[in-house]
Amino acid sequence: MIREKHYPYAVHKHKLKHTNVELAFMEEGKGPKVILFIHGLGHSSLGWVKNIASLKDDFHCIALDLPGNGLSSYDQEYPYSIHFFARCIHDFIEEKGLKNVYLAGHSMGGQISLMYAHLFSNELSGLILCAPAGLETFGVWEKTLYKNTLQFLDLFNSEENNLRQAIQNSFYKMPQDTQRLINGFTDLMQLQDRKHYKYMLECCINGMLNEPVHAYFSSITIPVYVVFGERDNLIPNKFIHPTTVKLFAEKAIEDFPNARLFILRDCGHFLQWEKPKELNKIIEEKLNN
Repeated sequence: MIREKHYPYAVHKHKLKHTNVELAFMEEGKGPKVILFIHGLGHSSLGWVKNIASLKDDFHCIALDLPGNGLSSYDQEYPYSIHFFARCIHDFIEEKGLKNVYLAGHSMGGQISLMYAHLFSNELSGLILCAPAGLETFGVWEKTLYKNTLQFLDLFNSEENNLRQAIQNSFYKMPQDTQRLINGFTDLMQLQDRKHYKYMLECCINGMLNEPVHAYFSSITIPVYVVFGERDNLIPNKFIHPTTVKLFAEKAIEDFPNARLFILRDCGHFLQWEKPKELNKIIEEKLNN
């Protein structure tokens, strides 16, 4: 157990038995229900600290750094696919003996959570999807256009200033303490070889585009709580699917047997940092029912 710069809680490490992937994670709270937080593209568990601070009083909160991110291990041999991430999380849950688990996934972490629910349908109590990738589908030409828009937003670039800009694009109104989060992300990025970091991001993008989860929605019968910021400028992709967030999300959840949608006003893509109180309230109310 170690405490690292930028992490407000102790950072633990766990090496998965079958793959030797080492996952870094924060773990707080002792409640009977486990919330396992999964971050988005190029981020880390730091994005969830505002949620842990409140929810740890009632829930067992665990926030992971995905392989290739934060303080978790990275290797050129890792595929960094949606399946790969889902199976690493599965091994972690199994080896830690966690029960009554809810996955809370942001952006790419939402798509990973949906893949997990498909692959291991009997092992979860519910999903909390925060501005999730995976609800939006893309045709062949749309995939190319999608990559081009990401490059335009500098999401493929590993330079610190471009990462800062990409994070800033995730907000509608940046909270005053966002600079602390950005500094944490950029410092963690600097721990890696730049070529590997870019390789990891490209693999993640390819995974989101080439490992769709929409076909599985009808078979996911556990409660699914979908939360979007009304002013999200990343999902849906405004260049490819010009519609409102509300209309897009309402249509996207129709295939789930047991889904609820929540729209946060005056809020962007990084909703768990921009509107943590509102998100925490939703989680507390739904998981305590």
